[in-house]
Amino acid sequence: MAPSPDFFTGKTAATFCLPDAQGTQVCLVQFQNKWVVLYFYPRDNTPGCTLEAMQFNAALAEFAELGAQVIGISTDSQESHQKFAEKRNLDILLLSDTGHAVLSAYDSWKPKTIFGKEFFGTQRDTFLIDPSGIIVAVWRKVSVKGHAEEVKKVLLENQKVAGK
Repeated sequence: MAPSPDFFTGKTAATFCLPDAQGTQVCLVQFQNKWVVLYFYPRDNTPGCTLEAMQFNAALAEFAELGAQVIGISTDSQESHQKFAEKRNLDILLLSDTGHAVLSAYDSWKPKTIFGKEFFGTQRDTFLIDPSGIIVAVWRKVSVKGHAEEVKKVLLENQKVAGK
């Protein structure tokens, strides 16, 4: 699934600080001068979210070689992230946005309907942010199978264009 045209493409990424699984505050500014793959996912330990996290985790070394940091964000607690990472042997950076502030800033906190009931939840979206903090690609309503490879491909294309 190729990135889609999106309002956020070409805009400066919204800054944030959120706790990781150990409770340490992680801020987007810490990754200034690096590429960032920022992905939002609904819940730890669900089939689609597990597959997505495991695919990004398997490609972590390749992303690192390309100068990119992968960050996953959900509304799950730090404890949930810790259990998820331990259970699945994940080294990926998972952040907790229990108040939905960052999800809202990236327009990934959306109304959903399941079994006729409406509620707000996390839309599975990914943002590729360049080293200067500009969003260069957006994937909305991601289909997880092969997504990490697609993001890596688009990252490489953007690096060639940027001459990096």
